[in-house]
Amino acid sequence: MPNMKYPKLFEAGKIGRMPVKNRIVMPPMATNFAGPSGEPTERLIRYYAQRAKGGAGLIIVENVQVKYPEGKNVACQLRLDQDKYIPGYQELAEAVHAYQARIFIQIHHAGRQYHDIEGAEGVAPSGIPCGFLQQPVRALRSEEILDLIERFSETALRAKKAGMDGVEFHGAHGYLINEFMSPHTNQRMDEWGGTFERRMRFPLKIIERTREKVGPDFPLSFRFSADEFVEGGITLEDSKKIARMLENSGIDVLHVSAAIYESMQRILEPMRFEEGWRSYLAAEIKKSVHIPVITVGQIRSPEVAEQILRDGKADFVALGRTLIADPDWPEKARLGRTAEIRKCISCNIGCIGGHVFNDLYMRCTVNPVVGHERLEGWVHLIPAKKKKSVMVAGGGPGGMEAARVAALRGHSVALYEKENELGGQVRIAVKGPGKDKLGFIPAYYSHALKAAGVKVNLNTEVTEDLIEASKPDVLIIATGARPLVPDITGIDNPDKVSGSWDVLSGAVRVPGNKVVVAGGGLVGCETALYLAGQGKAVTIIEMTAELACDMEPITRFDFLTELLPQAGIEAMVKLVISEITDSGVVVLDRWGNKSLVEADNVVMALGACPVDTLAKSARAYAPEIYTVGDCCRPRKIINATFEGASIARLI
Repeated sequence: MPNMKYPKLFEAGKIGRMPVKNRIVMPPMATNFAGPSGEPTERLIRYYAQRAKGGAGLIIVENVQVKYPEGKNVACQLRLDQDKYIPGYQELAEAVHAYQARIFIQIHHAGRQYHDIEGAEGVAPSGIPCGFLQQPVRALRSEEILDLIERFSETALRAKKAGMDGVEFHGAHGYLINEFMSPHTNQRMDEWGGTFERRMRFPLKIIERTREKVGPDFPLSFRFSADEFVEGGITLEDSKKIARMLENSGIDVLHVSAAIYESMQRILEPMRFEEGWRSYLAAEIKKSVHIPVITVGQIRSPEVAEQILRDGKADFVALGRTLIADPDWPEKARLGRTAEIRKCISCNIGCIGGHVFNDLYMRCTVNPVVGHERLEGWVHLIPAKKKKSVMVAGGGPGGMEAARVAALRGHSVALYEKENELGGQVRIAVKGPGKDKLGFIPAYYSHALKAAGVKVNLNTEVTEDLIEASKPDVLIIATGARPLVPDITGIDNPDKVSGSWDVLSGAVRVPGNKVVVAGGGLVGCETALYLAGQGKAVTIIEMTAELACDMEPITRFDFLTELLPQAGIEAMVKLVISEITDSGVVVLDRWGNKSLVEADNVVMALGACPVDTLAKSARAYAPEIYTVGDCCRPRKIINATFEGASIARLI
């Protein structure tokens, strides 16, 4: 029976001759879940099986190396460059097939965007380093190019032997195949470059040789950046020609992405980008070919996915970070249980920017289960052996997750929040420019807590008297943090000085035109953008050498290269504020020299300190006491949700 609310999303599709049960694709995303030698691990297999169980029609496994070590781009990347790896992929394919999903693997060579090449040289079509990574690279010799063509095709054949349903060539995001295709990175003048046709020779030869080995019926996908968003790079008009050539070469489906590392914020978009913004690229490519087209990029809601398909912009929608955040997104959408979806907030902190690019396992800010799928009690909660009364102090992300999990395990849970709504600091952060997706967090928990049977008490601060009267078996303290107020002369002048949290929340409106933001971390930079959006002349003063060092790297790149220049914000670094006067702020440089930065008003964003009073005073009133999140030490949402999830599984 067709889904009545999202009929296009749950309509059966076809790639080549292969049927797919719906139009939902999980695109390839690096996890670092491979073993040290590049083999599939139980962690990785369980992770993909969980997404298959959740209802995705096609899963495309993350980028698999065709040549080690020069071709890798993350610390623990999959390999299939030798036959000994085939059995591991067989087990992976069987795990996904158990849930009636299809599975491809993406085959890949990092090119100049390599990672930790372990003594090998970085290689590319031309010896042009990546502007984002700035690593040395040399041009490939012709015989090496021919060898790589064989390696791509042999890897595809191994995938077929392992029971995969198809392969995808990674021709996007500035990796090797993309580098050959692009005039930005390929400046060769031999048979492999110099003209559009010769730049396309490398991918076309790979496709030709692969088709010879795998036969006519094995589906082949090609992922490419329809617009590189760099000067002198591939444009959408170029990509229409590329798409037609790929179709004529025997490709069965086109996976339309965008950008390269030098335009990184359009590969793995930060929070500010609109849902489905890239779908216009797929729509234009679809007009040029007769084979199916997959679109990808910031698709978070079933309504957005359905509309893209209904408008004919694509044949399939790829839900990347969306399915990290909630592997059951497809099944929840199919059953109309959309309020239960835990939506990705596009923070990039637990997945690529904050973890995988830093040589850590993938995690997720909103889904603490990610990477723990193989561990008992994480995917399927274990009922509590003894039902306890649990009091949770604080309705931020950590407290809400702890309350949700504890209640689902069978405990009697009451959550107390001193404000009139849930969310903690998220209530403030969501007011920053482009931060509206943070609102997904309290929206999800408002439903989830009610469904779990948590008794939510707003406008109620947990005190020693309340704890003593309630007599909980377990007290979970998640009271968060408060702004740090340093000892600076003049900081206590309410007519001159405001706090960033008060400004962002709307509790304080900053008068005057010239504003100094004291502190160039994440909060200070977002406050500066907020004020610049009101037409104010903003100067950030930061004591360290750089701005936004506590931002996730991709978001920081977006801020420094695009948002900061556009907003016209001035930044002054390596300066310490020694005094706030009626005229502005007095600053000291590294040599102790004083100068005045004129300002009508000053907004403080100099960090936070834990609200830990209750944690210190409540020991006498509850047998078990735990602390989670910023009341331990101010950090990020991901730390709070993981700690809340972990403690609730222990009690």
